[in-house]
Amino acid sequence: MSEIQHYQMLIDGAWVNSSDGKTFDSVNPATGDVWSRIQEASEQDVESAVKAADRAFNEGPWSKMTPTERGRCLRNLADLLATHSESLGRIEAIDTGKMYKETRWQAKYIAEFFQFYAGCADKISGETLPIDKPDMFVFTHREPLGVVAAVVPWNSQLFLSAVKIGPALAAGNTIVLKASEHASAAMLEFGRLIEQAGIPPGVVNIVTGHGDPCGKALTSHPLVARISFTGGPIAAEHVLHNSTNNFAQVSLELGGKSPFIVFDDVDIGSAVNGALGAIFGAAGQSCVAGSRLYLQEQIADDFLSQMTTMAKQIKIGDPLSEDTEMGPLCTAGQLENIEREVAHAKAEGGRILCGGKRVKDLQGLFYQPTIIDCPDQALRIVDTELFGPVLSVLRFKDEDDAIRLANTTKHGLAAGIFTRDSARSLRMVKAVKAGIVWVNTYRAVSPIAEFGGMKGSGHGRESGFQAMYDYTRPKTVWMNTSDEPLGSQFVAR
Repeated sequence: MSEIQHYQMLIDGAWVNSSDGKTFDSVNPATGDVWSRIQEASEQDVESAVKAADRAFNEGPWSKMTPTERGRCLRNLADLLATHSESLGRIEAIDTGKMYKETRWQAKYIAEFFQFYAGCADKISGETLPIDKPDMFVFTHREPLGVVAAVVPWNSQLFLSAVKIGPALAAGNTIVLKASEHASAAMLEFGRLIEQAGIPPGVVNIVTGHGDPCGKALTSHPLVARISFTGGPIAAEHVLHNSTNNFAQVSLELGGKSPFIVFDDVDIGSAVNGALGAIFGAAGQSCVAGSRLYLQEQIADDFLSQMTTMAKQIKIGDPLSEDTEMGPLCTAGQLENIEREVAHAKAEGGRILCGGKRVKDLQGLFYQPTIIDCPDQALRIVDTELFGPVLSVLRFKDEDDAIRLANTTKHGLAAGIFTRDSARSLRMVKAVKAGIVWVNTYRAVSPIAEFGGMKGSGHGRESGFQAMYDYTRPKTVWMNTSDEPLGSQFVAR
C-alpha cells in the first residue's frame, strides 16, 4: 500500500489541523485500503471558520471589492480549475471510486460554471418602483446575505460545490463549506486553488468532519445567514431543525427516484442507450439516476432483451483505467444496503433479469449492474433511493397510466421521457411532478440552466442566473424629493 496522504482544513486562509487532534481515514473503494487521513473538525474549528467568514464579509477586503473585481477572482479560479482538472479528477477517482475519465472531465467542465458566475457578478441589479405616493423616489438595492453554510455530499462534489460557491461569491457572500466525511480529499485539493485565484483569506473556508458535531455546529451557527444543503432526507431534517437557531434561509437538494418513461414510438436502440447511462452512469451514484424504468407494454420485452444484454457487457473494474465503464460503490454501507433491498425485492416478487450480486473476482466495493422486473408499483424498492446500479422496471398501458405511475412517489427531482411525439412530450413535461425533465436525452447540465426538486426531493434551485439572486436580499429605499419641509403629524390642521 502506498504512503497515506494527510490533509488539513482551510480556515481563514491557513491550512490547519483540528483543534482537538482528531482525524478519520478515507478508504479507496476500489481496493479497500486506507489511502488518506482527514482532519475531524470540532465545534471550535467550525466556530473559527464561521468567524473568519464573517470577518471577511463585514470587515475584510471582500466586502470592499467591486462586483467586477469579485468576478475577476472567479474567472481566475475557473482558469486554475481547467489547468488542474487532471490532478483533481485523479484524486476524486481514488477517493470515491468514480471513473477517472468522468471525474477529470467534470473537474474541467465546472470551470464553465465559475466563468459563468464571473460574468454575472456585476449584473445583479435592483429596480425603481412606480410608487403611488407623490414626491417619492423608491428603489430596491440587492445586498449579499452574509455567511453561507454549504454542505455537499461525496458524489459530484466539485460540481455541487461550484453551483453553491459560484453564485454565492458572485453576489458578495462568504462561504464555509463542509466536505463529505466519506470523501473529502478532492474538496481540499480544490481549496489549494482559492488563494492562487486571488480570493482573500476567510472568504472560502473548508471544514471536514461528521454530521455531529461539525455539520450541526455549522448549520446552527448564529452568524450563518443561508444554508445550501445537498444530501439525504434524514440529514435534511436535522438541518431544518438546526436552522431554527439562526433562522437562516435554507435550500435543500435531497436526491430522488427518477422515472425514465419510454413510449412505443421510440428508436429502441437510442432509448436503451439513454436508460443504461441514466442508471449505470457513475454506478448509479447520482441524485438524478433514472432508477425507475417505465416501458410501454408493446415494446417492453424487446427493450429489456436489448438492455439486459448490454448491461451484462458493462466492463467493471479499476476506476483509474481508461477501459473501465463502471467503478465501485463509494462506501460499504451502500453495498450492504443494496444487498438488503435487492433481497427484499426478490421476496416481494421482483424478478432479477441481470446482476443482483457483488463482483466476486474484484477486490473492493463492486456490485453488478442490476435490473429487476417488478410486478407492481407497491414493491418497496420502486420508491427507495439506493444510490447504486439497481434499476426497477415496470410496464404501463397508455399516457395516463405512465403519468400515474411516475407521480406515485415521494420524490420529485428529475424525469426522463422518450417519445417521438412532440405534443405528447409537452403534455408529459407538464404532467410529471419533477423539477428537471429531460426529453429524448438524460443527465444534461449547464451553468445556464437551473436545477432542483419538489416534494421529498427538496426545494430551491441551483445553477442559472436566478441562483445568484437567491444569495441576496432586496433593500427598499424611499427618498423624498420634495423641497417642502415635513409637517407635523400631531398638530391639528
